[in-house]
Amino acid sequence: MASDKTTYSQFACIGTGFSGIALGCTIKRWYGITDVRFFEKNSDLGGTWFVNQYPGCACDVPSLLYSFSFAPNPEWSKVLPSNDELWRYLNKVCDQYGLRDKMTFNSTVERCVWMEQTARWRMTVRDKASNTTFTHECQFLFSGSGLLLHPRKADLPGIESFKGPVFHASQWRHDVDLTEKKVVLVGNGCSASQVVPAIKDQVKHVTQFARSKHWIVPDVKVPNTKLFQWLFMHIPGALAFGRFATFLFMENSSRAFYRTKASDAYRRQVTAEAEQFIKENAPEKYHDMLIPDFELGCKRRIFDPGYLASLHSDRVTLRDDPIQEVTPNGIRSKGGFTEADIIVLATGFETNSFCTGIDIVGRGGVTAEEHWKSLGGPGAYNSTNISGFPNFFLLLGPNTATGHTSTVMAIENGVNYSLRLIEPILRRKATAIDVKLDAEKAYTSQIQTALQYTVWLSGCNNWYNRTQDGTVRNAMTYPFSQAYFWYRCLFPVYQDFNYDVS
Repeated sequence: MASDKTTYSQFACIGTGFSGIALGCTIKRWYGITDVRFFEKNSDLGGTWFVNQYPGCACDVPSLLYSFSFAPNPEWSKVLPSNDELWRYLNKVCDQYGLRDKMTFNSTVERCVWMEQTARWRMTVRDKASNTTFTHECQFLFSGSGLLLHPRKADLPGIESFKGPVFHASQWRHDVDLTEKKVVLVGNGCSASQVVPAIKDQVKHVTQFARSKHWIVPDVKVPNTKLFQWLFMHIPGALAFGRFATFLFMENSSRAFYRTKASDAYRRQVTAEAEQFIKENAPEKYHDMLIPDFELGCKRRIFDPGYLASLHSDRVTLRDDPIQEVTPNGIRSKGGFTEADIIVLATGFETNSFCTGIDIVGRGGVTAEEHWKSLGGPGAYNSTNISGFPNFFLLLGPNTATGHTSTVMAIENGVNYSLRLIEPILRRKATAIDVKLDAEKAYTSQIQTALQYTVWLSGCNNWYNRTQDGTVRNAMTYPFSQAYFWYRCLFPVYQDFNYDVS
C-alpha cells in the first residue's frame, strides 16, 4: 500500500553515514539551510560504522584524519579508533548540528525519478516496519549510500548444509556464543585480521582459511595517548597541526601506487620492511602463506592489530588449502577435514557497483544502470556527476576510494564541490545543473587510463578491480593524490556543465 501524501525538502540524501552527515552539516554551515531529509535503511545513523559490529572492528586510517575537518575531536582514545568510537563521534556531530530529527530510519529508497516539468526528484521510499511506500520530492538529490554495502556471497559448495550458524563478519550475530566453540573463519583481509585476535581467547579453536595474501605492516601507535589528548585540547593549533601532519604522512605512502622509477624504489623499500615485519612476528611455518608474491600497494595494506602475534596461539590455525565443500559438521579442504561449530565469512563486499538496489531514472527514462552500461561500466565526472541526471550528486561515488588515506576527505571534498556547483541555483539564476556527456566521457577515460599506470592493475586479485560479471574495470580507486582531488573540487570547471535557466 502506498501513501497518497507527498512530502518535500529542498535537499534529500540517501544514507546517514559520514557522507550524509557531512552534507547536512555543510549546507547549514555554508548557506544556513536546514531543509534536508535523510533516508536510512538501518535503524540508526552511522552507515558502515553502525552496521559493522564484529569483534575487533576498527578503522585503518588515523582518527585525526578519519574525521571531519569542521568537527575535530581532541579526545580520540586510539590512533586507529574502534567502530564504536567512530559511531559515537558521528552521533555527537549529528546532535551538534541538529540533524537527527531530519532522519527517517528503517526506510529503503527504491526508486528516484527526475521530473522535468518541476525540476524535482521524486523518491519512492518503503517503510520497513509497515511495508508501505510513500513519496518524497526534493530539488537536490544526494546519494550517500557508501561503497562497501553488500557482503560478497560465499562460493562454497554445500554451505547450506552446515548445521551450525553461518554469517558474514559484517552481519555479526551477537546472539551466537563463541565460548569454547570450534570456529572456521573464511578469508584473511582486513576484517579477518581484526576478528582473529579479538576472539582467540574466547573460542576453543579458530581455523582460518586464507584465500589470498596481503601485505601486513606495523600498527600505528603513539607512546602516550593521554599526553596528545591534553596537547590537542589545550595548545592552540596543535590539533590542526596534528591533522595536517597526519595527512602528509598518509599522502606520502601514495608513492607506492605509481609505475615510475622513484615509486619502484620506494615500493621495494617498504616491501622489504613489510616482509621483515611479517617474518619477525609470525610463526615461521606460516611465512609462505602470509608473504605475498605481488607488489605492495596492489591490495590495501593491513595495519597489524595483533593478528601476526595471535598466530602463535595454540588456539589458532592458519590454512591456505582450497575449500572443497562444506558438510553439516565442518569443512572439507584439500588438506583434510576441519570440524566446526560456527562458520564466519570474512569474504569482503561486492564492489564496482553504485546505488545498488535503487532504480535511479534520469532524463528520457534512462536509468543510471543503463547509462553506465552504455559507457562500459560505472564512472562519474569528478566522481560526482553523471550526465542526464540533473541535480543528482554521488558522494563517495565512482573512483573516490583511496588505497592509503581517509575517504572522509574525499567525502568532504565531494560535498563542497557539489555545493559550489549548485550555488547559481540557490541564487535562483538557474533551476538545474547537468554535466555534459562529452565531459563525463573524457573524465572517466582519463581516470581509467591513469589507472593503467598503477600497481592496482599489476596482476593481483583485489577488490578494486573486481566486477560482478568478471570483467576488469576499476571504478573504485582514485589514481591521483587527494591534494589533487581537493584542488579539482575547489575550482569546478563550470563550462563542463549545462545550467537550465527558467
